[in-house]
Amino acid sequence: MELNSVKDGIESSASGAIATDVLIVGAGPTGLTLACDLARRGVRALLVERADALFPGSRGKGLQPRTQEVFDDLGIIEAAEAAGGTYPVGMIWRDGERQGEHRMTDETEPTEDAPYDRPLMLPQWRTQEILYARLRELGGGEIEFGAALTGLTQDGEGVTARLSDGRTVRAAYAVAADGGRSAVRAALGIGMTGGWGLPGSSEAESSGIVDPNPVLVADVRIPTLDRDNWHMFAPTAEGAGFLAICPLAGTPDFQLTAQFTDGTAPDTSLEGVREVVAARTHLTADEVTEVRWASDFRPRAAMADRFREGRVFLAGDAAHVHSPAGGQGLNTSVQDAYNLGWKLGAVLRGGAPAELLDTYEAERLPVAAQMLGLSTRIHRGEERRGAATRQLGLGYRDSSLAVETRDGLPEEALRAGDRAPDGPCGTGRLFDAFRGPHWTLLAVGTDAELPLLDAELVHVHHIDGYAPYGKGLFLVRPDGYVGWAGEDATGLMEYTKTVDLNQT
Repeated sequence: MELNSVKDGIESSASGAIATDVLIVGAGPTGLTLACDLARRGVRALLVERADALFPGSRGKGLQPRTQEVFDDLGIIEAAEAAGGTYPVGMIWRDGERQGEHRMTDETEPTEDAPYDRPLMLPQWRTQEILYARLRELGGGEIEFGAALTGLTQDGEGVTARLSDGRTVRAAYAVAADGGRSAVRAALGIGMTGGWGLPGSSEAESSGIVDPNPVLVADVRIPTLDRDNWHMFAPTAEGAGFLAICPLAGTPDFQLTAQFTDGTAPDTSLEGVREVVAARTHLTADEVTEVRWASDFRPRAAMADRFREGRVFLAGDAAHVHSPAGGQGLNTSVQDAYNLGWKLGAVLRGGAPAELLDTYEAERLPVAAQMLGLSTRIHRGEERRGAATRQLGLGYRDSSLAVETRDGLPEEALRAGDRAPDGPCGTGRLFDAFRGPHWTLLAVGTDAELPLLDAELVHVHHIDGYAPYGKGLFLVRPDGYVGWAGEDATGLMEYTKTVDLNQT
């Protein structure tokens, strides 16, 4: 393909077709996270979004601690913390009277190895604005809004996509980040299987329906309602289902959720929202002054039969859909992108073998299945929000990229495949040392001789013995997981060949 112009890292051919390294379909949190990660690796990405603007609602409003660590690495955690806030304590209401507080999660405190200890409330639209601003800072280019995917083909060299405005895009790889109704997944003919985490084999469960009752979710203005609590209203005697009104940190809005168990369908208009608030709470209809965004859904749990088809990858809701209970959906999606980004960068810019991309599905599919089961159990009241929902314990011990060479480790020991904990490192923190697109070799409490590695690709740090690590050598991946661990460097160079960390 003859290239004749370059703008924001996207090249145009003489025929008018667009050429790029990675085509990302969908500009939600998943697509934006991936674009940011690729941009800092010098990988050209084109984001196409069928809507005319970024998603306007608060839908996925909670950032779990592990996602906060991802945002720390991407350089946006300060912006997220400034725009968001902590979750308020729940307040149970019945017949217009406060019945008492209800805590959704157990209280925790930050530790040296886990500085982000609780969910951060940040409306999804604000998360996307922060990611988009970071993408532009990184020189990652603009989003092509109003560009829907209408066709997709691939061959041994790349992917060709057709857009609704008549243009054609040619990319080495493509990523479906276009949501639960993914056009890319449909074009590939990849099915979605329900029943993840669901007992039994009824038709509803096998189709992925967690709860057949529809739910209304809306961003509303209620100036007369206090913002000190997450207001929770018990189901009415008429069996209309629960209703909750949560103040959205950093905004004057509330997120309203209402379940409909009486056979009626949610009405997302201002009058419809006012009616349900007046019927189920002590508030009057006119106290709801504005509906800024509204939607309805039926909670589902389903996962794509595979996360890859040739040169096309599925990520986020295109790969797995969750019940919102427990706040796992957006977070799992962001971490899909974080896992895939460094691998695409290594193959496209670092000379790593293409087989490295096989580890994306191998690592993320089991995690998605685990999170689907967790979300479903929380939705059904079978499990409480706790350590598992914070996602700090997720890892890849069974991955081909996790090589543990030490023997006789105690059960609680950090192993290859685990998340690399934070801690002191010189005058700063380990997270400061990890931040960026590089790998990190940690020598913890040891003077073992180290091999000569490319200093740009692998940053080396020595720290004293530290309990979360113990002692030894730890090669930390760009996404903050331990790839290789050993008492000395025996076998380290062999490992680096699998990801092409070239010896100098």
